[in-house]
Amino acid sequence: MAAGRTVGSFGIFSPELRAEDPGLRAGLREAAAELEELGFGALWLGGSSGVRHAARLAGATSRIVLATGIANIWFETAAELAAARARLEEAHPGRFLLGLGASHAELVARYERPYTAMARYLDGLDTAAVPVPADRRVLAALGPKMLRLARDRAAGALPYLVNPEYVARARSVLGDGPLLAPEVSVVLESRPDRAREIARGFLPHYLQLPNFQANLRRLGFTDADFADHGSDRMVDSLVVWGPDEVVRDRLAEYLTAGADHLALQIRQERGVRTAPRQEWRRLAGILEPAQ
Repeated sequence: MAAGRTVGSFGIFSPELRAEDPGLRAGLREAAAELEELGFGALWLGGSSGVRHAARLAGATSRIVLATGIANIWFETAAELAAARARLEEAHPGRFLLGLGASHAELVARYERPYTAMARYLDGLDTAAVPVPADRRVLAALGPKMLRLARDRAAGALPYLVNPEYVARARSVLGDGPLLAPEVSVVLESRPDRAREIARGFLPHYLQLPNFQANLRRLGFTDADFADHGSDRMVDSLVVWGPDEVVRDRLAEYLTAGADHLALQIRQERGVRTAPRQEWRRLAGILEPAQ
């Protein structure tokens, strides 16, 4: 079944759910089960996640889609990743969606041209002993070229750090069929100064990476917007914050612009690494009429 018909309108994007500390795993399984009961359609395991992270949560859930957000193509060979995915698929059929990304030159020692590397990696998935079907993989695409690759050789795209204007542009590249599932950062805070302070706790990391810079400049942001950890204009465009009804309306803008599914990431104060379970419950309440 195509990915777009399985993940629903809203999912949770969470680096916290892929924590490696064995002492946290029971709590993470409990959190995953609660997110399923809250009505979210997918759990996107953030950071450089792998099949093993999804496998740890599969037994604690029964229907929610478990997805990598993203698996870094430089960390495992296509054959290794396909074999791990095949084992999970055999144990939990139809539950796993493979999100793939080419990362950034600043973060990978042996980085090559991302489009060429991704196309070659997809070739490897296609020719593995147990291939990964195109409709069970999505690409962390931003630029038009990678979006076209996501359209032609995957179920769709998982773009990161984007706004509704970007979504409309991406939909025009993808066309009507492929899944468009942007990650959307959410700060559940009504006070403007406090909400922007939290946003500026994570934005600088991304604003210094050329791939994100190029995409944001295509959206019309200038040098002034990149200064001082992001202008108010940039923060307010890329991060959803405000009272509950404002959050609901802002998220609806992404869907109206052409997104099929939103991978919602709760942003917390810098340094907080625990799963934001209270915020997930609140977010489910905000979205309940639309789920």
